Amino acid sequence: MGSSEVSVIPGLQKEEKAAVERRRLHVLKALKKLRIEADEAPVVAVLGSGGGLRAHIACLGVLSEMKEQGLLDAVTYLAGVSGSTWAISSLYTNDGDMEALEADLKHRFTRQEWDLAKSLQKTIQAARSENYSLTDFWAYMVISKQTRELPESHLSNMKKPVEEGTLPYPIFAAIDNDLQPSWQEARAPGLWGSALGNTEVIREYIFDQLRNLTLKGLWRRAVANAKSIGHLLFARLLRLQESSQGEHPPPEDEGGEPEHTWLTEMLENWTRTSLEKQEQPHEDPERKGSLSNFMDFVKKTGICASKWEWGTTHNFLYKHSGIRDKIMSSRKHLHLVDAGLAINTPFPLVLPPTREVHLILSFDFSAGDPFETIRATTDYCRRHKIPFPQVEEAELDLWSKAPASCYILKGETGPVVMHFPLFNIDACGGDIEAWSDTYDTFKLADTYTLDVVVLLLALAKKNVRENKKKILRELMNVAGLYYPKDSARSCCLA
Repeated sequence: MGSSEVSVIPGLQKEEKAAVERRRLHVLKALKKLRIEADEAPVVAVLGSGGGLRAHIACLGVLSEMKEQGLLDAVTYLAGVSGSTWAISSLYTNDGDMEALEADLKHRFTRQEWDLAKSLQKTIQAARSENYSLTDFWAYMVISKQTRELPESHLSNMKKPVEEGTLPYPIFAAIDNDLQPSWQEARAPGLWGSALGNTEVIREYIFDQLRNLTLKGLWRRAVANAKSIGHLLFARLLRLQESSQGEHPPPEDEGGEPEHTWLTEMLENWTRTSLEKQEQPHEDPERKGSLSNFMDFVKKTGICASKWEWGTTHNFLYKHSGIRDKIMSSRKHLHLVDAGLAINTPFPLVLPPTREVHLILSFDFSAGDPFETIRATTDYCRRHKIPFPQVEEAELDLWSKAPASCYILKGETGPVVMHFPLFNIDACGGDIEAWSDTYDTFKLADTYTLDVVVLLLALAKKNVRENKKKILRELMNVAGLYYPKDSARSCCLA
């Protein structure tokens, strides 16, 4: 592989070290309540895969049952991808109160309506910021519709419980979009577990949303003073959408650039057009401001869609003297996208030896083969020489035909991995396909009634509850690494 595939792990930041150290005290207390004793707390990580609304609900169910069983308090790291991050972030904004989270989830799904006007207002407001990107659009126009709530939490909301160690240290996964060709080439095509990880699905949804706004008349009102440009823009947006849905990439112009560069240029020049020239002499200033803000939102969203800009973050490796990889050290900013595009689970974030993870509980909410994430992680670890349990491909194929609720993977070195497929023969019997169809990744949010949500919550909880003995046994095994040798180990598996 090229140099762009090199993983740079400079070590843990001092803030993480301090938080993890404080967390150890809480983990030791939790282990004692489970009748597992040790001098030092083993490092346990819980992972949630992507999978849109299905992953969001199922991950909440897992966290809720782990809390109920006294297991969540024994966890050091909590990591997620895509839909699971929606659940994980809410855990911190509610100070770990899973009963309140579950009650809120059920309350939200007692109603079917989605407040489009409020969501659009939030998006337009976000578009006034210099840092507006498709992430803002997706949060207010997609996730808010899926989860029936407007996301208002920030990473800063997590600071207190994380620093004090009262909740697990959170890690959220993202992918460097500038390296897309490398990691996309390494992935098997067509096995996306997360709707948000599929480029074509995202692009299609964005244009569908803009088209819906047009049908509702919002677009027409917004471009009333620049009618011809608005109609032309929308026609070109649809053309780009059609190109993105085809088997071939959009055609290139004579300069060798993708044809959608016209969109960027058109939108960037849009403000030079007739909004000021065509404004009515006695137009209401408030109405004119609203229209201008709406047009600015559409312009910025179009630019972000054409550039595929999901937000940037400062590259802490920029001009780093100890980094030889030019691709990693020469960029001021990193352009991040959904991690479901690469590996639909945050395994790579907890596997570096610097985090010293002993036990990983991997909850897989993916669509299709629940072992695709294991395959992808195995390949990733092989390329980067990271210890990970090896499983024969033939065995994975056999498991995927009728997955059980729990698999325990062990290697000569590295952490023990417990892998939990959401839909399995233990919980679903012979109805795995029916369950999968009901909770298909691309199902509309409108199909999620309260009954459907409650059933999925119950299934996710059952997978934890039915495997509690196995989890305790592995906890006891890894805790045994630090257990005082002159005492007898005990563990309640009841």
